[in-house]
Amino acid sequence: MSHPTLSSQEVARRGNDLYQKSIRAKVETQENIGKIISINVETGDYEIGDDLVETSIRLRSKQTDAALWGERIGFDAVYAVGGTLLRTAQ
Repeated sequence: MSHPTLSSQEVARRGNDLYQKSIRAKVETQENIGKIISINVETGDYEIGDDLVETSIRLRSKQTDAALWGERIGFDAVYAVGGTLLRTAQ
């Protein structure tokens, strides 16, 4: 997701880093597998829900210029177009 001061690559790097190092262990539970998580890469705040737009709106209501990164909890991608999502969670 784009941001005025961070490149798309930097948002992705920070988002993935935050998810892997400090968020994943907290959120990768049976009830959350398959849900969407949006992460503010500058603050570490996150929202979990069924829809990327919904979780992004909730985060942007707290900080309108937030740099956001999205993941599907327990899978390798948020969406699959012409392919299959691969489960990464146990």
